[in-house]
Amino acid sequence: MNKADRIGFAFFFVACLFIVFVGSAYLMLSQRFPYQYFDDAYKAFHAVVQQRAVTNRYTQTDQWRRARTDRHGVTIYDPTRADNGYTLYTSAGGSYAVLIDMHGHPVHRWALPYSKLWQKTPDGRDARADKLIYWTKAVMYPNGDLVAAYIAANDTPWGYGLVKLDAQSNVIWSYHAATHHDLDIVPDGRILALTNQFSDQRYPGYPNLTQPHLEDFLVVLDGQTGKPLHKVSLPKAFYDSRYRPLFTLIPSFEHEPQFRIEDPLHTNSVQYLGPRLARAFAPAHGHADQALLSFRTPGTVGLLDIQSGRFTWMTRGYWFGQHSPRALANGDLVLFDNYGHYQPGNASRILEIDPETLGIVWRYQGSKQQPLYSHIRSEIQQLPNGNKLVTESDGGRLFEVTPDKKIVWQFVNPVRGGDHDQYIPVIGSGHRYTADQLTSDFRRSLKSH
Repeated sequence: MNKADRIGFAFFFVACLFIVFVGSAYLMLSQRFPYQYFDDAYKAFHAVVQQRAVTNRYTQTDQWRRARTDRHGVTIYDPTRADNGYTLYTSAGGSYAVLIDMHGHPVHRWALPYSKLWQKTPDGRDARADKLIYWTKAVMYPNGDLVAAYIAANDTPWGYGLVKLDAQSNVIWSYHAATHHDLDIVPDGRILALTNQFSDQRYPGYPNLTQPHLEDFLVVLDGQTGKPLHKVSLPKAFYDSRYRPLFTLIPSFEHEPQFRIEDPLHTNSVQYLGPRLARAFAPAHGHADQALLSFRTPGTVGLLDIQSGRFTWMTRGYWFGQHSPRALANGDLVLFDNYGHYQPGNASRILEIDPETLGIVWRYQGSKQQPLYSHIRSEIQQLPNGNKLVTESDGGRLFEVTPDKKIVWQFVNPVRGGDHDQYIPVIGSGHRYTADQLTSDFRRSLKSH
């Protein structure tokens, strides 16, 4: 090839590249076929790069936050006003759960690294390292058995599976699916869990829904075997209901990863309503076997009839990014409003609401001395004495607050990380159990201090 031929070939090659560039740009901007395939491939590649580029789990994941205080363990305790018992919590420090007494002393611990069960994610990808996987939620049985949900940092789908352990952390069963956020145990033994997976399902009237997107499901499991009994597609149920406008009006926040239409519902909470709660909670109209669900992206809370898979009630209020809505025995609805207080460093609040009028019955929004702010997760448990146990995930703390808004018990995660112990793992969930809720054999096995 002579010099003129080489120059001509170089011009031809550059011209081909230019044509490919212009053609690709046209396809991307006009979103014509085969735009979707290129876009999906780019998103998949970008996600893999992001997921695998974690060099510092303290600053590059949502597992850890900068600690607000050097204090740890129980920092406040008024035994005369607290609802005394044992508190179970999970920590993003790893795949474990700890049961503590009112003084913060560990009396029992369960643990099982993900790699002891599986090497792959539920959809067949290589799993994250164990240090990036933790239990986001755990629920304890009276005899010390435990059901826990694995999730992974910086992965999508982030749910990794459920496991049921005995009191000695031996596996009873496991369920390998993209379970996430929350679960509830039904009195008859069934387990309600949340899962998701990528989907290309399209919905008429919602043309801007990203393809693919995360499709959420409510899954009912057999509590003895972990086998799935029933599964409901929540976007489909939402779209097919009379509440469709709340689904199709989901905003897209391009630069806010917590509220994007790639994750159109972001279901983050489930509570089972049996006969007693169904009678007390007016929107249930006395019909039991319903699930109260929270959808963070559209900011809605709804009731789903489990067997029919149909929504019977839904509402949207003045909360933003909410978690843990719970129907109470007094008929009210309580939830953790993650962003609704709009105060720097104190952006969260707890709302107790009349579900029929949406009037605020009670609220707690922290203070200058005790700010309340959690960017992610968080939970509320109504205690028998009228107090509320609050899991403030980002703060790495649990606290018990009275109806007159006094903190009568507070526990700060004792685990620290980083070069100077400046980081604290978030707390995924917390739950108080009274001693009489536990079997005598399990109580005798608890450590005493």
